[in-house]
Amino acid sequence: MLIIHTNHLSQTQKQEVESLLGSTPYSVANHYQVDLDDPNMTSVRQLSENLKMDINLLPKGFTPSSAKLVISDMDSTLIGIECVDEIADMVNLKPQVSAITEAAMRGELNFESSLTQRVALLNGLSESALQKVYDERLFLNPGAEVWLNGLKERKIPFALVSGGFTYFTDRLKEQLGIEFTRSNQLEIIDGQLTGKIVGSIIGAEAKAFFLQELCDVLSIDLNQSIAIGDGANDLLMMNEAGLSIAYHAKPAVQEKASTSLNYSGLDKVLDFVNAEV
Repeated sequence: MLIIHTNHLSQTQKQEVESLLGSTPYSVANHYQVDLDDPNMTSVRQLSENLKMDINLLPKGFTPSSAKLVISDMDSTLIGIECVDEIADMVNLKPQVSAITEAAMRGELNFESSLTQRVALLNGLSESALQKVYDERLFLNPGAEVWLNGLKERKIPFALVSGGFTYFTDRLKEQLGIEFTRSNQLEIIDGQLTGKIVGSIIGAEAKAFFLQELCDVLSIDLNQSIAIGDGANDLLMMNEAGLSIAYHAKPAVQEKASTSLNYSGLDKVLDFVNAEV
């Protein structure tokens, strides 16, 4: 079954869907569906480009009504910044740190070692810089609050897992009423960053482990979970989930995820739990 992630199709657009896919779209909740289990994916991609809309084939093993957990990356997924890059900007090191971040997210660098390298550059920075980033730089990606409120209405728990820092996940947890969070803790002594991380690094394997841990706590199967991310270090977690969503993601992530959102905001994640099959 195909999901067209829009709440409105004009008559002309409906005709284009029928012309390219040979089936009629119909409205469900805030999206459209097309009853095709094995569509021509070349035609689907062409239609998506023509309409400038996301169109996804729902994986056959995933049942929308059975979803009991959504887990998401933070940086460039729930929020529109990479926190470590913005912190680095406070000491005029954003270009250097951003280059490392981009390479790591593309999967060209080991995440754990690249994070250690980036955090080391922050040695001596005042803790107040973190609050400045939170207050002045951090913003939610479009549709985030509608998405999270929609999950709450459906009583689906939400988890935020990040290769970023507890300073930000803790505050977002309180601000947005998030049930579960896990991320890296920056070492801060006498109000200054030491350039080190406390404990083991939350990277790709730790993200996947957190998903499994939450499924055990909630007594649900992995195929009842939805995982969303944008970078290479999200892939292990995404591969474990019943449905994976690449959100405005790196090409390597889009290739391996079961679904992708490239035009839509985060509110359209709700289409995957509202879909009728």
